[in-house]
Amino acid sequence: MTSQALSRASPGALRSGAREWRYANRPCYEAPMRLKSGIWVAAYLRRCDVEGIFAAVRRRGAEEAGAIFIKINRLDGTGTLYGPAPQAVFDEARPADRMFIAMAGGEKPAAEAELEARLVKEIRFDPDLWIVEVEDRAGRNFLDNLI
Repeated sequence: MTSQALSRASPGALRSGAREWRYANRPCYEAPMRLKSGIWVAAYLRRCDVEGIFAAVRRRGAEEAGAIFIKINRLDGTGTLYGPAPQAVFDEARPADRMFIAMAGGEKPAAEAELEARLVKEIRFDPDLWIVEVEDRAGRNFLDNLI
């Protein structure tokens, strides 16, 4: 394709192999790649298992890019819900990282009913999301990029 044709082409037409149209002027190894949701969830479950904490997938979402919600159940009727951070807080230097934010029960654990109501609301908005539930009395979350 000529440079004139490239400037008029749609973004879908500019995709080629591992390079995406936004990164057409860069080598393919410099384009940020994001880990698939299914792989990230499997690694998170393994991390919880290594720490001796029970964690399970409650809802399986889109394998490629489904949003991931982590529900920490403190086993006393309370817990915390973590979800994807808004795009505005992503760091330009690390655009492929998954970042999380406390959506319910951030400072003080919230009631189980409040967490479930928020999850129902999120499912209505995006039916392709993942829900991972972790049972830990101490409320540990093992999330590296928590905002």
